[in-house]
Amino acid sequence: MTEKFFGITYTFGRENVKLKIDNILNSNSKGYVCVADGVTLAMSHKNENLKTVLDNASITVCDSGWVPLYLKSIYKIQREQYCGSDLLMDIVSQKKYKIMFIGASPKTLDALKIRLSEIDNNVSDMHFGSLPFLDVEDFDYPKIAENIKDYNPDIVFVSLGMPKQEFFMYKLSPYIDRGILIGVGAAFKFHSGLKDQKRAPQWVINAKLEWLQRIISEPKKQIKRCSLIVTSLPGIYIKEYKKRKTNNL
Repeated sequence: MTEKFFGITYTFGRENVKLKIDNILNSNSKGYVCVADGVTLAMSHKNENLKTVLDNASITVCDSGWVPLYLKSIYKIQREQYCGSDLLMDIVSQKKYKIMFIGASPKTLDALKIRLSEIDNNVSDMHFGSLPFLDVEDFDYPKIAENIKDYNPDIVFVSLGMPKQEFFMYKLSPYIDRGILIGVGAAFKFHSGLKDQKRAPQWVINAKLEWLQRIISEPKKQIKRCSLIVTSLPGIYIKEYKKRKTNNL
């Protein structure tokens, strides 16, 4: 189910996302997947370059707990959040893909490899690699692409944080021949099992309070991100509501 709301073309539903990934891989094609949370939505209305990246994605997943609530309020429809950390785990659990994991620190990657190998023994032989700490413009994309081609993965998970990983995938995509790049943000940290990098408890997520937990754990970074959401989303909501009224939806 692919639908456009708030200026973003989302693919909703876990099975729909996994089916589209399969279709791309079965056709020996390529693409990249953006996992769009509330910050991504807010930033896309202020940054035309990010909007271009999202528009060109093969799949954009809704990783916002609030967007489904907005859609229920405006359109009276039921849609679900699909977090990047859940997407990563779903794909690994299928045990049918050759995967690369790039980004994050060596410590996080080592811990992630151990945890994911408990789900699929084949993960222990898969490629886990850090990237140099550079601005997105300064990566050697042809060289990175050559490393990917040498390994020939089906899927490359990228963990650089939003929006850096989105621009990274957009710039890298022209240099790869096949496979899917998926930006998963903090998912490497969440699944690493490291004590200082855990995700919020499920009841906090269900209560739509994960943002509060992140502010407590990373106040400098998350207060700025949450401020962007608070100042941007009311206008975005009103614009979508007026669109519905105009189109009699």
